[in-house]
Amino acid sequence: MDHSPGPTATPLTGALVRGALDLERTARGGLLPHRLPARARAQSGGDPQVAQAESQPSGVRVVFRTRATVVELDVLRTVVGYRGVPARPDGAYDLHVDGEPAGRATAGGGDLVTVDMSDGSQETVRGPVGTVRFDGLAGREKTVEIWLPYSETTELMALRTDAPVAPVAPDGRRVWLHHGSSISQGSAAESAATAWPALAAAAGGVELINLGLGGSALLDPFTARALRDTSADLLSVKIGINVVNHDLLRLRAFGPAVHGFLDTLREGHPATPLLVVSPILCPAQEETPGPAAPDIADGRVEFAALGDPAEAALGKLTLRTVREELARIVAERAVDDPALHYLDGRTLYGETDFAELPLPDRLHPGPAAHRRMGERFGAYAFGPEGPFAATP
Repeated sequence: MDHSPGPTATPLTGALVRGALDLERTARGGLLPHRLPARARAQSGGDPQVAQAESQPSGVRVVFRTRATVVELDVLRTVVGYRGVPARPDGAYDLHVDGEPAGRATAGGGDLVTVDMSDGSQETVRGPVGTVRFDGLAGREKTVEIWLPYSETTELMALRTDAPVAPVAPDGRRVWLHHGSSISQGSAAESAATAWPALAAAAGGVELINLGLGGSALLDPFTARALRDTSADLLSVKIGINVVNHDLLRLRAFGPAVHGFLDTLREGHPATPLLVVSPILCPAQEETPGPAAPDIADGRVEFAALGDPAEAALGKLTLRTVREELARIVAERAVDDPALHYLDGRTLYGETDFAELPLPDRLHPGPAAHRRMGERFGAYAFGPEGPFAATP
């Protein structure tokens, strides 16, 4: 007769979830992590890109202490696909035990939203709850972290283990709050835990709150206020690529918008180390203004800049002009703000890197490039002379 204990269900609450700015109890009984607070979501005007990106839980983890050897997490995911484009791989759930990678799994089921990019129409097919399972864990007391996928909206439905779980008390690590584009969210990385900000956070020994918002790093005031109102010891913003590929602003408006964004951050973080990071190399938009658009051919998606390089002289933004403007603004502000710093994104991924590790879709770095960017940012920002160096 089997006398082993049966699974124990533990209610999913905010005490077990890290990296989210808001948690929504859904009509289906689940817990939906949000990376923007409700007020910011309301002020986005219902923009579907913002709604999709902020509900995809990059950097969000389910964290607890336990002796369990088996962990099961029920999730109801929402996957977005595009008509005529092969489906992306299922989002990865990375298991970390006492801070070290210990497994990876995926979840089945969930809702599938198919978008027709020719006219923007959508079709939704509902699916069942899926289960992520990890077994064979050591039976000792340990800290378990399950990193949720960066590419799928993830509703947490149930947590089961074969031993009791308890919340993890704060361990005194500094909190790093980062905002950027889809590259910061994790696009084309293997998983949220192997996206460059997560790898940099691990190298720096800090707690990450990742506000990378795919397609939505647009200097929005509601995002600035969300950053302002979030407690953090370290702060960084990666600005530029989305502004260019949306063709959102001209040079005249870009500088004041950056100043306003930074002013808002400083209202809540007046002396916090703040690092402004410009775009990594993207040859398609170095000298060519946006907008950028996906080009689908033979089942592959590649991005192309549709602007005219001659229009840069009239104030349309390119990555080159964005970097020049950001460097100028930070240098001027740093005279009165010694905790403000600038990093040229090409030091994370530049021409030599592009030759070795080209952008798979001409816009987003692949897994190996994410690893390289994480290592470089970690060495620079958290190094002895870096802007995020630990205080003695």
